[in-house]
Amino acid sequence: MAVNKSCSYVEVHSCVLNGVSTALSESSSIWSELKELSEIEVMNSISCTFDDPFDFSEESWDQCDNMLQTTDNKIHVASNLMDMDQDPRKRLCFADGRRKVDYVLVYHYRKRSSVRGSPSQHRLSTISNGSYPLGVEEKDPEGGKDEPAEVVVDVGPPDPADGEKIIIREEFEGNLKDAGLEIEHDKENKAHGHAFIRLHAPWQVLSREAEFLKIKVPTKKSYELREEKGLAATMNEVWRKLNQPFQPKVPHQEQKHSRTKFLSHCFSRDKLHLYNIDSKDTFFDSATRSRIVYEILRRTACTRTCQTMGITTLIANGVYDSAFPLHDGDFHPSGQAEGKNDRQLLHDEWARYGAFYKYQPVDLIRKYFGEKIGLYFAWLGVYTQLLIPASVVGIIVFFYGWATVETNIPSQEMCDEDQNFTMCPLCDRVCDYWHLSTACGTARASHLFDNPATVFFAIFMSLWAAMFLEHWKRRQISLNYSWDLTGMEEEEEHPRPKYETILLQKRQRKKKNIKNKNETGHEKLTWRDRMPGYLINISSILFMFGVTFSAVFSVIIYRITISAIMAMSPDPDVKSSLRVTVTATAVIINLVVILILDEIYGMVASWLTELEIPKTETIFEERLILKAFLLKFMNAYAPIFYVAFFKGRFAGHPGNYVYVFNDYRMEECAPGGCLIELCIQLSIIMLGKQLIQNNIFEIGIPKLKKLCRTLKDKEREPEEIVEQPGRRQQWHLDYDLEPFDGLTPEYMEMIIQFGFVSLFVASFPLAPLFALLNNIIEIRLDAKKFVAELRRPDAIRAKDIGIWYNILSGLGKFSVIINAFVISFTSDFIPRLVYQYMYSETGTMHGFINHTLSYFNVSNFKPGTVPSVSSLGKDITFCRYKDYREPPWSSEPYQFSKQYWSILAARLGFVILFQNLVITMSMLVAWVIPDVPKNISEQLKKEKTLLVDVFLNEEKEKLQLIQSLFSRDLTQEQQEELKVSDQTSLPLQQSQPGPLPPTSSPAPRTRPRAASFSQFTRQMSMSPQSNITQHTAV
Repeated sequence: MAVNKSCSYVEVHSCVLNGVSTALSESSSIWSELKELSEIEVMNSISCTFDDPFDFSEESWDQCDNMLQTTDNKIHVASNLMDMDQDPRKRLCFADGRRKVDYVLVYHYRKRSSVRGSPSQHRLSTISNGSYPLGVEEKDPEGGKDEPAEVVVDVGPPDPADGEKIIIREEFEGNLKDAGLEIEHDKENKAHGHAFIRLHAPWQVLSREAEFLKIKVPTKKSYELREEKGLAATMNEVWRKLNQPFQPKVPHQEQKHSRTKFLSHCFSRDKLHLYNIDSKDTFFDSATRSRIVYEILRRTACTRTCQTMGITTLIANGVYDSAFPLHDGDFHPSGQAEGKNDRQLLHDEWARYGAFYKYQPVDLIRKYFGEKIGLYFAWLGVYTQLLIPASVVGIIVFFYGWATVETNIPSQEMCDEDQNFTMCPLCDRVCDYWHLSTACGTARASHLFDNPATVFFAIFMSLWAAMFLEHWKRRQISLNYSWDLTGMEEEEEHPRPKYETILLQKRQRKKKNIKNKNETGHEKLTWRDRMPGYLINISSILFMFGVTFSAVFSVIIYRITISAIMAMSPDPDVKSSLRVTVTATAVIINLVVILILDEIYGMVASWLTELEIPKTETIFEERLILKAFLLKFMNAYAPIFYVAFFKGRFAGHPGNYVYVFNDYRMEECAPGGCLIELCIQLSIIMLGKQLIQNNIFEIGIPKLKKLCRTLKDKEREPEEIVEQPGRRQQWHLDYDLEPFDGLTPEYMEMIIQFGFVSLFVASFPLAPLFALLNNIIEIRLDAKKFVAELRRPDAIRAKDIGIWYNILSGLGKFSVIINAFVISFTSDFIPRLVYQYMYSETGTMHGFINHTLSYFNVSNFKPGTVPSVSSLGKDITFCRYKDYREPPWSSEPYQFSKQYWSILAARLGFVILFQNLVITMSMLVAWVIPDVPKNISEQLKKEKTLLVDVFLNEEKEKLQLIQSLFSRDLTQEQQEELKVSDQTSLPLQQSQPGPLPPTSSPAPRTRPRAASFSQFTRQMSMSPQSNITQHTAV
């Protein structure tokens, strides 16, 4: 077998002995780098390379034999792991230690069994090049006898699908090589396991794809930013010094304050002289390199074998297990501040809980993870920062209620035992009459959240939501400018695997029909193909809504039942704690149901979106977000909406109560109103959801998944295989990490929290404070997860946060309406105003409690509903209940009174006034705050002008170069013509004396000039290495 020691090409097969191709490393050496490697380097990095897999010699066997030894049924293989003391950066490279690994593909393989005996007894197959099985016999060249040898036999894959996957992988990898990528295969050292394929993009591929993708890179041209003067400069300098302790210590962050700004322009191979290319290996950072390789992987097709396009389809079909870019080494600190890689910097300055007080290194996050993830953390940082003023105002409102609770007249009247308001029973038969003064604690607690400052806080939070959205738009545009995303065009997306599969099935069905019908054309999925999915979507969402409402109704039945049971208890302590116990346990049950249904709804939303067969990932993500948000929004807020707007509204009145199942009376609000119950409900659900779902689940579930995957891999590994000890490579470490599933769960939990902060903030002013404390932990928790626990995501370009901004904007507008109704109908703010200015004789709140209570004649109780035993005596004629109804002695007893209609009109009027006032103020805020900062717009205009000047100067230099070359050529030709004319004129004068004609000398000079220029231009256009090209490529 002839060994290709020159290594002039491309694909390197492993050692093929007796027709076998396996067990040894395959290493692809691509044309661009092989020219630079010496013969010794190539032979050291490549184990065996053969021209013909069926032409081998003893020398070939000797070269491959040292890589496989069998002793006591244990396989010892030459490990390609690097030494412990080797440079960690080389662990991110190919075996030559020079070419960087830009992307990794992983697949599961089955190793051929090792058998000792005659090779002729087996039917062998070569899989690496897709050849057919072949029987092989090898004779001893000296004795001519059959020599039993140790061979590696391929008994063939047990499943035909495995063989098909091998063929698909070969075609796909061949297409990747045709695209210019360099490939290095792993050694299949085990009977079965995971094999890693490393991909490297050389400079030719990077420059080509960067030009296609229009990636902006900094140029050599720079300009000085305008320096501020006066008071603004002083204030900025003071602010910068105050912020200095809170800034992360990263090199990129320190360069950000430089006054020098380099112009950026889309990369072009024709303008390499414009860019500051110190090294082609480091000009593009690792995130950009991996994005370029991922783009090639997405568009590379396997048309011959499986009619699919892209790595995502191959992963979905099980051809590859996964594909991911590598992290920049280990995240543990190396002890040298200057030698830290980006991952270590992110871990030390961002992903530690000890760095909670520092700003996020957003530019470094974007550089390492890409723009999409960088925008998420930038948005989360802006949201968390703006929660600080909201939290401060909320604390002030809470302390205002706490400071005025002693002077609150309605609370004093409710706690006054001398008032002696005898209230009607809370349930039938077993419940007794009770005094209103026993609910003193509830009334005092309700004033903490239901006070005049609450209205101000609701208006403030509505304006805060509008200001937050405007501030984020400005921040987003600033990031687009600093990240060179201005003018970014929408990239064409490739179809999803599910879409391709269904479209292929439709085409195959169409081909069968075309045999009988003359129908041709390009097929695509229409609304008829998606109609079943749409119908299932609508019916499933309605069913999920029904499940949510059923869960809320079940908790209501629980509250009613437990209240009746506890009311029958003879223990007075149980009766006194009835309302608190029922409310707390019901809210905890609600929380558990919400957490369970949240997980179910997330999976259902993904399944429903798959049924719609969206074409691209962007469409799939948007539809998934809408469904998941709709389902989770209803799940999280349905119990809160019930307490805020429905509880106690339809309970009836004494003598005419509304019953559930003809036995259980509908529950009513507490004597202090439903606002305190709404506050309890909101606080427990918000805090429990953040603590359990956002933190414990995020920490526990990934670790549990990693443990299960590790145990599963250990069970699949055969025990008889022993590897040589060594340091694991970076791709092995990254494969053990959890795969990245997208940003939808991260955004979703923050959007639901934003709803808690904005929608019902009138009932719980401390909601922004708890959201702020949660987000401080959430940022570091997400950072640690991205840096240390997840595989490195693909760097995806994005200009904004997408559909999430529309959801935030909708929630902000919806919060205005919700807060208006909470203040009007849930709190007692409007009844207090109406009483003070319409019905109070003194213009104060004295007598307000008596005004809100109606009379009921106990003789009008229905039979069987009167309390069986009364501890207050038998002389009770009237009892009171909270409502605005006519007394029993009026002409229309128990009908709504005039006060009810007056208060209802005032409530509706307040809703309209509040809504229009807040929306007008929000629009004013949006109008006053421009979307584009002034300095950004000025810099954009200046950069456009400077870029035009740069290109004009470049064209001028080219023109001058052409003219100089042209004039130099003309000068040389004229000198040559003069010499020729001088040499020819002397004999002419001797042979033909006399003066020459006046037109004889200029004629021969004009033609050479024209011929010279045409020759120059023709040479410039035809030669690939013209002077202009050399000038451009400098």
